[in-house]
Amino acid sequence: MRRAAGYLAAISACLPAYAAGLVDEAYVRSLAAPGKTVLVMEYYDGQGKVADRKGYASASGFKAVSATDFRVDADLTVHLYGIEPCKGDMVNRKEGFAGSCDDYARQGLATLLQSPRVIYCRAFVSETGARTQDATCYGYYNYPGSLDSIDMFEEQLVSLGTHRIEKGADGIPTRADLKEAEDIGRRGYGMWADPRVAGE
Repeated sequence: MRRAAGYLAAISACLPAYAAGLVDEAYVRSLAAPGKTVLVMEYYDGQGKVADRKGYASASGFKAVSATDFRVDADLTVHLYGIEPCKGDMVNRKEGFAGSCDDYARQGLATLLQSPRVIYCRAFVSETGARTQDATCYGYYNYPGSLDSIDMFEEQLVSLGTHRIEKGADGIPTRADLKEAEDIGRRGYGMWADPRVAGE
């Protein structure tokens, strides 16, 4: 388990970093810049206050490097906290996919990373300076006349069934806030279309 897991479990109840409803959507939209994908990392202390903030911009966007990680630059990789792919292989006949759970989940993350104007991530201040940082992230998607939304990456991935909620060593789900999203996925989307996975 990554070193931040203890911090996350201990203070997630009082910290808004993992609560979708508390994101200031006007603020996230204000971060958008023409021709760039903007990424902002906000670091929270134990009292739920922003202790630090770092910004990045890319003309080519940010790329998935694993099922749960995407690279920001040579010194920073973001790890989406509390979600994971299924284990082994899976089949989703409706989508024409047969292969590893890791590949399927990575494709899901890569799809989310294709077109956000802004990626807004929240992490604990203990993550500052680490090469791989546990965070929860939101994407701002804007297609004039058809779509203007801010969506949590983890919630989207779990509800689509590309990922599921990770469980701690004690068997308890690490992200209780994603239960409703996983319930949606378990209706037969993504990995859950495979009876082998559904039976786990």
